[in-house]
Amino acid sequence: MIVALTITKYRTANIIFGFIGMAILRFPLWLNKKCSFWKLMGSGKDAQVDLAPDFKHWAIITIWENKSDCDDFYKNSFPIKWFRFFGKEEFTIFLNPLTSHGLWSGIEPFKINKNSKLTTGKIAVITRAAIKFNKVKEFRDNIKRAAVSMRNAPGFILSAGVGENPYFDQATFSIWEDAESMKNYAYKSFDHADVIKLTRERKWYSEELFARFEIIDCRGTLNGQAIKI
Repeated sequence: MIVALTITKYRTANIIFGFIGMAILRFPLWLNKKCSFWKLMGSGKDAQVDLAPDFKHWAIITIWENKSDCDDFYKNSFPIKWFRFFGKEEFTIFLNPLTSHGLWSGIEPFKINKNSKLTTGKIAVITRAAIKFNKVKEFRDNIKRAAVSMRNAPGFILSAGVGENPYFDQATFSIWEDAESMKNYAYKSFDHADVIKLTRERKWYSEELFARFEIIDCRGTLNGQAIKI
């Protein structure tokens, strides 16, 4: 299985095509039977976590059974051509799922290969949650401190906030120097650990997912930052 995530920054004059793309690009994705799972998503300001919606940054995540189908999508598909035509910056990363718990839109999207081994190098993480309508304000009031703490955590490399809906469906993508750095932030950072505790106590989410990935390859830049693996 190959998981591909692309975040594109549109030119200011082309922002309208970001909204249009969220509507029309669904059709070729629905018709692509080789793609087992996909989501078109918006992003936070400058693609960052915890900030207001940014109408320049848009994202797409797709899942493929093999590299050939994934490569063909990135060479020939209408959605990727659309992103590249209207965009001025693109970041794409290809991932191999190592662990995954939870659901995304009622589906367990990331199938784990039993032969996959935990990597000792850089890892990527996706956390995703569907936030209950009556918990949105409370969630947003608390998530900022966890996001700031993450950006200052040892071993942190890059993060992006994306989601199908800017307030109710939130996903955080992050890259870390190693699994230990990620775990230290997740469980030893006071702000993040406290948010996890509040999540459980106050039942903010109607659905959640946590997945860890090996980085196969990445290309391009996000806010001018390139990632070397």
